[in-house]
Amino acid sequence: MLKHLTIKNYALIKELELKPSDSLSVVTGETGAGKSIMLGALGLLMGNRADTKVLWNADEKCVTEAIFDIKGYKLKDVFKSEDLDYDNNTVIRREISPGGKSRAFINDTPVTLEVMKKISSLLLDVHSQHETLLLGQQSFQLALVDAFAENENLRIEYALAWKTYLATKKEYETLKAEAETLKAESDYIRFQLDELVKADLHDLDQAKLESEAKIMEHAEEIKQRFRASLAILQDGEYASRNSISEARSLIQQVNAYAEKYNTLFTRVDSLLIELDDIIDELEREESSIDFDAERAEFVKERINVLYRLLKKHRLNDVAALIALQEELQEKANITDNVDEALANRKKAYEQAEKELKALAKKLSDSRHKVFTALAKEITSPLKELGIPTAVIEFESTSIAPGATGTDKIDILFSANKGISPRPLAQVASGGEFARLMFCIKQVMAEKQAMPTLVLDEIDTGVSGEIALKLGDMMKKMAKKHQLITISHLPQIAAKGDAHFYVYKDNSSSKTISIIKELDEKERIEKIAEMIGGAKPSKTALDSAKELMKL
Repeated sequence: MLKHLTIKNYALIKELELKPSDSLSVVTGETGAGKSIMLGALGLLMGNRADTKVLWNADEKCVTEAIFDIKGYKLKDVFKSEDLDYDNNTVIRREISPGGKSRAFINDTPVTLEVMKKISSLLLDVHSQHETLLLGQQSFQLALVDAFAENENLRIEYALAWKTYLATKKEYETLKAEAETLKAESDYIRFQLDELVKADLHDLDQAKLESEAKIMEHAEEIKQRFRASLAILQDGEYASRNSISEARSLIQQVNAYAEKYNTLFTRVDSLLIELDDIIDELEREESSIDFDAERAEFVKERINVLYRLLKKHRLNDVAALIALQEELQEKANITDNVDEALANRKKAYEQAEKELKALAKKLSDSRHKVFTALAKEITSPLKELGIPTAVIEFESTSIAPGATGTDKIDILFSANKGISPRPLAQVASGGEFARLMFCIKQVMAEKQAMPTLVLDEIDTGVSGEIALKLGDMMKKMAKKHQLITISHLPQIAAKGDAHFYVYKDNSSSKTISIIKELDEKERIEKIAEMIGGAKPSKTALDSAKELMKL
């Protein structure tokens, strides 16, 4: 429900604060005083477009902010879907800068106008006597029936079944389309796969093979170079090892004379050890090189196969070829078992469709059962509100399964005797429509948590006893649901749990619109003015007191 409303720098409003009652709040005031301006400001929170013409002071920004208590509305998933922080006390704010830039915020997070519309429409329902769009929407009429039938759990169950149905249908149709392609390409897939399997890629080390091939190609040259190196290092009178060994012996004889001599000896000794290790490794490598024509041919063939496959598939390394092999294997498996897989997916799809249709029938039956009772629930108060010949009927047409079931529901209405009920948009006048909409909202409020309902002169065209009955209905509805009504009738004003009065202040250089919450004495005076004019008589004051007691 709406806990607090702030409007700054909007039209005739310099600054306004409103803390409505949790139940019924009535707003009254002179014509043109600013009641409709409040609705315009609320429209900004509903995501309506605005420009700098709405600024009271053209040099300052316009700010409209509302705080809602939403803990009973089950909106956590909605907030999560829009990546918004959820808070039981949610703040919606709209700013219009002097330059015309509009900004929207929900719990201090910037949002688009579309997101603002989505969230605010779940929190605030602004209804005027000229509003005809909502009632004519099939989704609204369906929601009305489901609310009355208490179908929330069934709707959730159906929505899950619908989601499963769509998923299984997509899986089946996707595989069906792929299967035709896979079957057409199966021979080529199998040929490519066999070629890769035959290449035995998992044990293939490209770098090692390429190195081995180079060694074999230059085996004789390598062997000769190693032998020559060994001759220089260890064979002959002037071999490097002999020279280093002799130098080591000479330095060893003086290394005890100074620490730095001993360091030199250690280094030469290490050099000799390293040289011996090099000589041993050269001997091992030289002796290991033995040209094997058969092995050379094998290595050459493996490398040629690898290069050919890389070039053929336009890949860079063995890992990419292995990944391709696994992909082809998966396709081959599907191809080999495609008929079985297709049959399984078709079975799952048909089962999901069967379950969906069963739930759709259950949901449809639940809706049809309440048509008569719901029509009576709406018609009965309509007759009390001055439409004695009102007739409501529900027309249901079966349609293909969709997100909300298999029903297309239309509300048919007739306000006049002898006239057949027809779709709402074709038959309801402004006053009739306003009363019809109120009766429908009243029925829905009995069944579910609804947004704060703002009624703009919904009492137009009624008076006397009917106005009293309308006020009683509002009072009753407000026990479970927050209502804010803009009214010109004293009978309605007297029913409010809170009464706000809107008036113009012309005391300064520029007119401003002010709203004030009235105490009991002020309420009696203003209701008396609504009855008897600007200077109400004692009779008007007594009538106002009587209305307040009622």
